[in-house]
Amino acid sequence: MRHWKLPEIETTDGTRSPVVLHSTDSVRRIVLIGLKPGEALGDHRVKESALVLVLDGTVRVEAGDETIEAGPGELFEFDPDEKHSVLSAGGARVLLLLAPWPGEGHYRGDQPAASGVSAS
Repeated sequence: MRHWKLPEIETTDGTRSPVVLHSTDSVRRIVLIGLKPGEALGDHRVKESALVLVLDGTVRVEAGDETIEAGPGELFEFDPDEKHSVLSAGGARVLLLLAPWPGEGHYRGDQPAASGVSAS
């Protein structure tokens, strides 16, 4: 069993320093991200299926033609390569789950990082 007390984990550097809580080759990666007021995970795509759970604060999630204002307890799922963004005007904390980790094509040239783990 693994256990984390998410409210007690600091994310002081916002999107510059997400906290990787757990990462295993070929399974999943769990990341805690603090969004400072005005910060965003701008338009991007990932090679994995992604789940984003809003823990604190509020965010605006955009994907395709949809825009949703969301607060604590709201969960989003994105397909691999689905373009999306997460923005927070007032600051927020979100939990990100990527699976399988790493997704096919995640690393440039499909070459894994030397340690088998890279920052996302």
